[in-house]
Amino acid sequence: MCKELRGADMSCKKIITITRQYGSGGHDIGKLLAQKLDIPFYDKELISLAAKESGVSPEVFAQADEKRSNSLLYSLSTGLYTYGNGYSTMGDLPMNDRLYILQHKIIKEKAEKETFVVVGRCADYILKEYDNVVKVFVYADIDARTRRAVERQDIEPSRARQAVAKADKNRANYYSFYSGQKWGAPENYDLCINSTRLSAEQAADIVIEYIKILG
Repeated sequence: MCKELRGADMSCKKIITITRQYGSGGHDIGKLLAQKLDIPFYDKELISLAAKESGVSPEVFAQADEKRSNSLLYSLSTGLYTYGNGYSTMGDLPMNDRLYILQHKIIKEKAEKETFVVVGRCADYILKEYDNVVKVFVYADIDARTRRAVERQDIEPSRARQAVAKADKNRANYYSFYSGQKWGAPENYDLCINSTRLSAEQAADIVIEYIKILG
């Protein structure tokens, strides 16, 4: 346990963002990391929070989660939506954009009040101006990720590699569209972890050791 991080001032604690290749175990690592640090964990939980705030069904938002759209940048540039001033024109946007905007808002609001671990959703980009953010990218060998997809996602072995590649492409497109940056580029992260030969606990401990070094 990282006891010295528990109960510390906000300035001494870190928000950890986890960007992950499909099948790399990033979700498990993030969840275990949150447990070890005794701080909240957000992944699919953000869908429920966005649904509660907007009145949209969680199932509808789940279908749009981490998928890019085509209209948000145009909407922002033309004033359809001014961030932080309400949702009067949110209904004009595709579900993908509505979910991104809501999750963007929720992540920023929580960053003002608490430290936490968050998986995906361009959180590293959303919180780029915060000094207490540690940005982690989790990757693994394609064979290891394919095995995980077969074991955990009930994907047919014959199409697992293709499914993994497609999922990564979708995540890369989503990240690029909303952040304007390259998904998985090392320079965008503080720490890159190859989880191929690591357990989720070992990977989480590496992040904790990194946080200790940062002080």
